[in-house]
Amino acid sequence: MTAVRIPRLVVIGAGLIGGSFALALKRAGVVGEVVGISRRPETLEQAKQLGVIDRIGAYDAESFAGADLVLVATPVGQMGKVFAAIAPFLPREAVVTDGGSTKQDVIAVAREHLAGTLDRFVPAHPISGTEKSGPGAAFPELYVDRRVVLTPMAETSARAQALVRAAWEACGARVSELPADEHDAMLAAVSHLPHLLAFALVDEFAARPNGERIFSFSGGGFRDFTRIASSSPEMWRDIFLSNREAVSVELKHYRDKLEEVQKLLDAGDGAALENLFERSRSARGRWL
Repeated sequence: MTAVRIPRLVVIGAGLIGGSFALALKRAGVVGEVVGISRRPETLEQAKQLGVIDRIGAYDAESFAGADLVLVATPVGQMGKVFAAIAPFLPREAVVTDGGSTKQDVIAVAREHLAGTLDRFVPAHPISGTEKSGPGAAFPELYVDRRVVLTPMAETSARAQALVRAAWEACGARVSELPADEHDAMLAAVSHLPHLLAFALVDEFAARPNGERIFSFSGGGFRDFTRIASSSPEMWRDIFLSNREAVSVELKHYRDKLEEVQKLLDAGDGAALENLFERSRSARGRWL
């Protein structure tokens, strides 16, 4: 792991992702001052009270003066506005990275608004999180032994990439690299589709006349499967819209599998159902 020192970090979006990044770097002893910026003043006040950030900042020269690293940890739908807002104030040496769950759209808005600093922009995605949000949900162990994917562009400098990699490694993460399009396709399958299924299932039950009664009889399986439906609606709205083509592909694959299962149920084919369940259990066991 490359040694890293970040005298001044600016975190835009001091919630679960940005706040946990700041706390992890503080725990590792590699960061000096943490400046926080957010849309909501109450979020920043809470983040400061909890020690997630050291100073409340704004989109101005003072807040970005001397910044070594800037993490944009907002929903991906906000990133274009954020990049446009920070562009006039970025110091010459400041490296910018993000924590968005989709990458091709983030790179597109970075090219539009950070055209003069693309060599210092490192697109990234920490594949970790919980269903909770806000500064109170942040904790320093969030990234320990979790994967963080970097999707550097052709313009990204080796120095910028090394700094971002070292920062995430200081958080305890396992860092790898992928092309942005491959990242978006993979995450549509293993992250975005499961969230969509959880949201849709809870909404379908809730819309039934006896929805409350159904929920009252649910057990651990339903709770586990739908936990992620408690995630931020704004964040996931932006993710699905930005990666809708890849998600649509995965949704079609899933529909095809459901059709297969429906036919087995209709036929009363217990042996085939058991074979499917056994294949699934074995595949999950190998993955774990």
